Amino acid sequence: MRHIPTVDDLAADPVTHHYDDMIAPSGLTNHLGTVRVDHDLTAVSAVTFPPVSQGLTRTAACFVDGRLVESYGAPITHEWRPDRVRRSVTLPGLDLSTVTVCAPGETGVAIDVSITNTGEEHRTVPVTLTLAAGATRSAEAWLDAVAPEERNRATPGPSRLVFQNDAGTAWSVQGVDTRATVHRSRIAPAAGGHDFGIGGIERGGEVTVRLDLAPGATARFGYVHTTAPTREAAEAAFDRIAADVPAAVHRAETDWNARLAAAFTPGNTEFSGHMPRLETTSEPLRRLYWWGVLGTIWFRRDFAGNVLGRSYDTLMPNYWATTTFIWDYSLSSLTHALLDPAVMRRQVEHWIASDVHTHFGTSSLTGGPVGRWYSVNDYAMTRLVHDYLRFTGDTGLLDAAPGGRPVTEHLREWALAWQGLRGASPLADYGEIDNLLECVSSYTHEVASLNAANVWSMRTAAQILAARGEADAAAALTDEARALVDDVTELYEPGTGHFAARQPDGTRVPVRHVYDFSVVGTTIADDLDPEVRREMVAFFERELRTEAWLRSLSPWDPDASFSPRPDHQWNGAYPAWPADAARALVALGAPRAALDWLPGLARSANQGPPGQAHFTEEAMPTVNGGARKAPPQLPYIIDWACSSAGAYAALVIESLFGVDPAVGSTGLDTSRACIADLDPRAVLRGLRLGDRLVDVHADGTVTDSALANDTAETT
Repeated sequence: MRHIPTVDDLAADPVTHHYDDMIAPSGLTNHLGTVRVDHDLTAVSAVTFPPVSQGLTRTAACFVDGRLVESYGAPITHEWRPDRVRRSVTLPGLDLSTVTVCAPGETGVAIDVSITNTGEEHRTVPVTLTLAAGATRSAEAWLDAVAPEERNRATPGPSRLVFQNDAGTAWSVQGVDTRATVHRSRIAPAAGGHDFGIGGIERGGEVTVRLDLAPGATARFGYVHTTAPTREAAEAAFDRIAADVPAAVHRAETDWNARLAAAFTPGNTEFSGHMPRLETTSEPLRRLYWWGVLGTIWFRRDFAGNVLGRSYDTLMPNYWATTTFIWDYSLSSLTHALLDPAVMRRQVEHWIASDVHTHFGTSSLTGGPVGRWYSVNDYAMTRLVHDYLRFTGDTGLLDAAPGGRPVTEHLREWALAWQGLRGASPLADYGEIDNLLECVSSYTHEVASLNAANVWSMRTAAQILAARGEADAAAALTDEARALVDDVTELYEPGTGHFAARQPDGTRVPVRHVYDFSVVGTTIADDLDPEVRREMVAFFERELRTEAWLRSLSPWDPDASFSPRPDHQWNGAYPAWPADAARALVALGAPRAALDWLPGLARSANQGPPGQAHFTEEAMPTVNGGARKAPPQLPYIIDWACSSAGAYAALVIESLFGVDPAVGSTGLDTSRACIADLDPRAVLRGLRLGDRLVDVHADGTVTDSALANDTAETT
């Protein structure tokens, strides 16, 4: 049984759909940039290779026999894998298929187009791709959700169009790898921009290939799209890829398989760490674990000019390219600490040197801040430092002084920052919806989640300080945490299983949201009365959990009518919420409920890496039994993939296997493991704890790992 996934193991289910069905367009990456793969047989959009961006510009729309392919009404099948998307459609007398990849090592996309004549007569088939570009190079961070774009000028070349912006600082070269007819658009450019809903960017022209096909014969050609800050670089990349498009497709597969193997191999050359291998007979458990690891790797960005050398983006392929959100990164904190700890340390130090109370993330183009303050930031930063320390053993981070002060001082500041947010109440007031969940209008001000997180943050900082011998400082934080617990639990609504959000005038607004359930459950479960724990679990099972996903907000909550966004409302959930809710179930003493839920959640891992939100089953029909990814268009504005996927790996390692290393300790506490109830023979092999590699068995036994001397697999 394989313990390291390949691209085939991670392939999405084939999805067949008509034009503009409620299917989120998928994405691809080669870690230099990203592309969105659209419904059309060849169309792509948001071809983004920093520092060049093109917004959501769509190009390479396909015409066959002079007619737009989408207009035939024939359903198109999409088959996603980490390395590629295969699209196929049947038209009268023709079978057509394409394979789209981000070309390895290049700032470009390649599409291998194949057409078979299924008729009984010889025919010549004209295939036309209409081409557009919006290439630009901004000198600033990309501060809006959609990356910048600008109108381009097009110049014909051999089997290609060459696009440039006015300043000549951004270029896009698009064309084919065979003889073709190329025309610039005959439509004069508009005097100004289009109003929303009227049109998009003007096409620059078109390229037409004519294929002569005998009955039963198949012919192919390749489309290539490259970007770069100079014409020379863009054309050189185009020529390299166009020289052998099928080879680029093959390299994408071999590169991704090598990268996946590296992610589970100690001492690999792709990452500064690795993930333990999961040995289990439970297919749902394996699928969710691999889903979490893939969804973290997916956001690695190594483009030239990245201020950190390497970063991990948060969303793709539509929104917030080159931005790393503190909150989302922290939700995959454990996975980052194991997989790429050197990168994690650079990222954390970079944030510490900034003011995390003024932004939600940073740009990998400039290193500067992006967005407004998120209320979660103090908790998120504490979690990041804690996970880094307890898995790497690198306590030298605490003596580093990013921003001019030791990290230990920052830890104390984050742990006590809530005190500066108090009004008349002992609890912190975390402001309005823009600082919290954005689309739940009642979830404001004194919320149970982040106030419970303050208790955890003070205790965590105390443990770290105690391990350094700072007993007095640790004791003060511990006492402060003990005093705060009762104030947090006072927000509980007795008998209901959920909490209230207290407003500045003292009004209590009951809110039935999973974020309270998950954060309270994972931070202060042991402080809760047993009856409260039982009521919380019953509430979750009754009002939030679905068979294959969960409702972020109970549909019995009055605020369920406020917003259609499925990341935090009744109709769906952000991808980390099911994983964190399962962790809370374990912490609240209901591991069986978490284990019984896994098969349904695993069915939702059938559409590529986790999306920014998946719909609940009652909001939108499933895709082959999996909760459907929400789409990017209004009113949903949800991206196809989100980096908080690492929460699923944390669920397996930390909650199900009970792995809970303490900062400053060489031992490993697995006393809260529950994995044996699912698979008594399950093993995590090659878990790194500081300088030690261990195997963690379902019965809680921890042994030195055989992988410490394993050199059989190379990367």
